[in-house]
Amino acid sequence: MSGEICPLAALQAGDRGRVQPGAPENPAFQRLLAMGLLPGTEVAVLQVAPFGDPIEIEFGGLRLGLRKSDAAAVQVLRLG
Repeated sequence: MSGEICPLAALQAGDRGRVQPGAPENPAFQRLLAMGLLPGTEVAVLQVAPFGDPIEIEFGGLRLGLRKSDAAAVQVLRLG
């Protein structure tokens, strides 16, 4: 469903989202901020492993594999 805010880990392959401001005290969120996954950035989920962990995302021309627990630290506005 488009327009809802959910964790990045909840998106499926082919879904897109826009990163929302998060909890600055969360170390996983801080690491992703340092890599350029900033609030307002559009992110696409490319692949999800068969058991759901890890997931592959793309943003700003960068592809990144994330543990599901790290992806859960990022809130996104689902775009589709």
